Amino acid sequence: MDTKETFTEGLRRRIAETKTTRWIRFGIVSLIFLLWVAWMGNWWLAIFEILLFDIYITGYIPFTWWKKSKSKAVRSVMSWVDAIVYALILVYFVFAFVGQNYQIPSSSLEKTLLTGDYLWVNKFVYGPRVPITPVHFPLVHNSFLGHKSYLDNPSLKYRRLKGLRNVEEGDIVVFNFPAGDTVTTRFEETANYYDLLVKEYGRDAIKNNKAMFGDVVYRPVDRRQNFVKRAVGLPGQLFKISGDTIYIDGVAREFPKNAQFNYIFALSSPLTDDDLKDLDISLSDITAFAANTPSRANIQSFLPGSSVTDPAYLAPLTQGMIEKLKEQNRLKSCVKFNEVAPYFSGTDMSSMMFPYGSDADWTLSNYGGANGLLIPAKGMTIELTPDAWVRYNRCIRNYEGHSDAYLDPVTSRVIIDGAPADTYTFEMDYYWMMGDNRDNSQDSRFWGFVPEDHIVGTPMIVLASFDRERTLFDGKIRFDRILRVANPDK
Repeated sequence: MDTKETFTEGLRRRIAETKTTRWIRFGIVSLIFLLWVAWMGNWWLAIFEILLFDIYITGYIPFTWWKKSKSKAVRSVMSWVDAIVYALILVYFVFAFVGQNYQIPSSSLEKTLLTGDYLWVNKFVYGPRVPITPVHFPLVHNSFLGHKSYLDNPSLKYRRLKGLRNVEEGDIVVFNFPAGDTVTTRFEETANYYDLLVKEYGRDAIKNNKAMFGDVVYRPVDRRQNFVKRAVGLPGQLFKISGDTIYIDGVAREFPKNAQFNYIFALSSPLTDDDLKDLDISLSDITAFAANTPSRANIQSFLPGSSVTDPAYLAPLTQGMIEKLKEQNRLKSCVKFNEVAPYFSGTDMSSMMFPYGSDADWTLSNYGGANGLLIPAKGMTIELTPDAWVRYNRCIRNYEGHSDAYLDPVTSRVIIDGAPADTYTFEMDYYWMMGDNRDNSQDSRFWGFVPEDHIVGTPMIVLASFDRERTLFDGKIRFDRILRVANPDK
């Protein structure tokens, strides 16, 4: 007479029937999983060890039901689904906790990193950030087929796992765009971020003209656009620029080897396409002033030693590129664009610079005033003067969550969460990020400090590189950059 198998008897039978190879696979996966749980510092996650045990040993949950199907089509399709699901789970964890590939979309770090570089970004170095929006469509950032690629809930608080070291001065860092918390969907991928659009058009105009601007949406920290810049100022340091030279706590810093600035220069002969290749100047970065034209005549006073018939250009150059032109005996005159920009373009750069609302006359080349700009550090306490409010209100309101904070126009006192405050203690570290292409970089000089919770990682190597201005048979693939170290200055 058959007797019904009890749960305990069935469990023992399943365990006894498990092949040695499955026990070995279970042991390896369990070890990796438990090490990850320890790294996360949340032992409640260890409860999922029960699920792993069932997947590899007991098999009560019929994950592989399809293997017993009589339909060959079902078995074939589900085998692909099974493989894809496993691959996506693996990719999710690798991208979240180890590293990820990113593309360089702009020239802000040329010549260190070039537009069209594909980078492997190491998230382990600084400690990976636990995903703030953990439920999202795999392999995309913030949108998919015109819709949000993530769920706003569940939403986790910022937390960073232990890494190898902190961000160091001179590191190239990938981070989420701090001013990208509020965006217009039609301008999100452009340089015209929301704050700039508000300055130009006003909030009401943006809100009421969806045809032009799209929807106004809020992006969580880890869903904001990815930027890559060089960390030139660290928490607690005094930062300033004087005559293009960066000073940290009053000490001048050397320029990165590949730092470049915009120059107006005149040559004895026109630049050819081969010259541009040799000098590594992008067509999108150079402006030509043809000989005997009104525009050429307008800049003649800034180019002594040249003739109005000499071809002239505006382009970003490194010191090495200038030396190469001198060695060719072609450079007749050269001047930094920033030195003549107020006369040449009439542009008032100070109105576009961070901090907004400041009456400081700061520019790209001279920034931070006589005393410098203090970069906030976790635990640092500042006095909340009106001037300090102008500099740090975005940190307090937007990054540290005190949205109900403002400067009382009557008393000139800062009100935080409904109570007057004379001081403020920062909850996070902040960084100052700039591009090596100093005059063609939207960086901290325009939108301010980068909070620690926006830090993603640091590029390690260039996986591949493609020149968008060239064809496949004309140097489109930059073979000399494949597997090159992403930050040779470190």
